[in-house]
Amino acid sequence: MKNQIRILGIDDSPFSFNEKYCRVIGVVMRGGEYLECVLSNQVSIDGDEATLLCTNMIENTKHKQQIRIVMIDGVTLGGFNIIDIKKLHEFTKIPIITITRDKPNFEKIKIALQKNFKDWKKRWDLINQGTLHQLKTKHNPIYIKCEGINIFDAKEIIDISTIRGVIPEPLRVAHIIASGITNGESHGKA
Repeated sequence: MKNQIRILGIDDSPFSFNEKYCRVIGVVMRGGEYLECVLSNQVSIDGDEATLLCTNMIENTKHKQQIRIVMIDGVTLGGFNIIDIKKLHEFTKIPIITITRDKPNFEKIKIALQKNFKDWKKRWDLINQGTLHQLKTKHNPIYIKCEGINIFDAKEIIDISTIRGVIPEPLRVAHIIASGITNGESHGKA
């Protein structure tokens, strides 16, 4: 695997549930070393267009032909606007890796979905699609799902693109930009 593999990292900005939209930032990086491009869009809070938004971000960037992997901070943007990673891979033909720092509490997620959404079952099924893998790191484990790539290649790409800590640089940079745009200064962990 090339150290300069082009990765698109996608993360959403901080938001409150009384807002209608939140910002979504994508960054194209070579491995974890060189930032090539920043993409920006918005997604509705708890909407249903996250898969389409990610597809459009990928399809409309001039870097599309060079992107070899898409990393997303979890499977949701803007609350419970859930990305169908199977469809995203099918639409773009690019492998997808979702990464979360903490293991999702599926019981709490299901209760929240049942309480707040008429289409909770559909959203629940999207959240549960695919296998959640725990990857050991030098520090704490991370949790990933893969589509269009096997777990071994996904781990190699994560290792290539992680400089410090446990979060790959494309996701960390997307998080910093999204947080800085929204709050005036970045803070928190990706």
